[in-house]
Amino acid sequence: MAEERERSFIKSEDWWALWIGLFIFVLALFALAKVSLLGWAVKTSTWVTLSKALAPVSKVYKGLPGFAALILTYLFLLVVMTVGARILGADTKKYVGGFTIIFWLSYFCWIAGHYAYIASTPDVRGKFGIPWSLSLTGEAGYILALLLGLVIGNFFTGFANYLREAARPEWYIKTAIVLMGAGLGVKACEALGLATAVLFRGLCAIVEAYLIYWAVVYFIARRYFGFSREWAAPLASGISICGVSAAIATGAAIRARPIVPVMVSSLVIVFAVVELLILPFAAQAFLYKEPMVAGAWMGLAVKTDGAAMASGAMVDALIRAKASVVQGIQYQADWMLMATTTTKIFIDMFIGIWAFLLAVIWCYYIECKPGEKVPPIEIWYRFPKFVIGYFLTFLMMLGIGLAEPGLVKTTLQAVTAQTDTFRQLFFVLTFFSIGVISNFRVLRQEGIGRLAVVYGVALFGFILWVGLAISWIFFHGIKPPLA
Repeated sequence: MAEERERSFIKSEDWWALWIGLFIFVLALFALAKVSLLGWAVKTSTWVTLSKALAPVSKVYKGLPGFAALILTYLFLLVVMTVGARILGADTKKYVGGFTIIFWLSYFCWIAGHYAYIASTPDVRGKFGIPWSLSLTGEAGYILALLLGLVIGNFFTGFANYLREAARPEWYIKTAIVLMGAGLGVKACEALGLATAVLFRGLCAIVEAYLIYWAVVYFIARRYFGFSREWAAPLASGISICGVSAAIATGAAIRARPIVPVMVSSLVIVFAVVELLILPFAAQAFLYKEPMVAGAWMGLAVKTDGAAMASGAMVDALIRAKASVVQGIQYQADWMLMATTTTKIFIDMFIGIWAFLLAVIWCYYIECKPGEKVPPIEIWYRFPKFVIGYFLTFLMMLGIGLAEPGLVKTTLQAVTAQTDTFRQLFFVLTFFSIGVISNFRVLRQEGIGRLAVVYGVALFGFILWVGLAISWIFFHGIKPPLA
């Protein structure tokens, strides 16, 4: 067991999300010493003429052509991610080929989403000399990446199978979350009271959600659909807590057969894609006057880290665009995404504690075995390690900003410009990968209709609405800072 735990320290996507995120963050930190190690990374801007879409993120490299910056960014990520994938046990040749295709197709969607007729908001149309636009901001690239991934995953299954070695949405989004902490830390320097309120209210919201969600789903699965405890517990965790991670952790905690969390996880992914395609637009339509409620709702309602963060990013873009058009208000970017991230991060943190409690209950009260014990260290083993990276980058940037306020508008923003470039790339890789692995036909072929009914009833019957109510209770009336 000890050897197995030691191997997980190296062969775990959670740990590698932490290492890679911190590696990129540390390289970006050299900007504090006026050394731009990542300034060559590509920055994508809204464009009418394609030649103006790409540029290095730092002015230090202003002489570098935009396409050269893109090539360097691709090569950097290819090397870093391939090293991680190889240690994780991936087929290196397949990963390199798959990652290359995923990167370029994802980036094609990202740059297409920045086309001015799609991305520009009304206040900047004059700058581009265009009479109209969809006002979706550049984050429309995420939507395009998801749609292209879904087309490949459902209609070109042979191609999708080739890409699967590199289609790892949970790994990409966890790395992005580590990097996101840096940008949110700088934002918190400028609005510390709001950031503190978001963190505290997010913690309160998920505690309340935990107490309601899990118990109700477990009861419905047992009482009305006749599932055994072995099926009901992972299903309750997958639907109510944090999707795939929670289902797997719960399955391991109660010693369920391997097929149980696998089946639940496939449901989680499919329903998460459905939520991703519906909820952000519903939030834009009905919650644009309560933007932080909308952001928190994505964190409480959408399962899996990838789909939740993707939904939060879409909500942030869609509501900022609508607020600009309808209310004439320009919100700062990423505060709604911060509400999503906060609730989701706290949910992830509690997975280990919840799995430990379930393991204790199963060990001592349900499947009692002579001499068997569950040590408290299990909480650490099950703790999502990328969360450590998120708080490290957040607290480090917050600490520097509070100690040296004069750096916030200059040097710290140079650091986060670099981390944000890679964070956005990991986001678009996540969207595309979610689409690629979401084959709706597989769900039907696996014959898990009854599980799907429970999932649908629980999710659309009360989880969405309880999550909305909790989000409203804790985030009603809170607004992002104005740009």
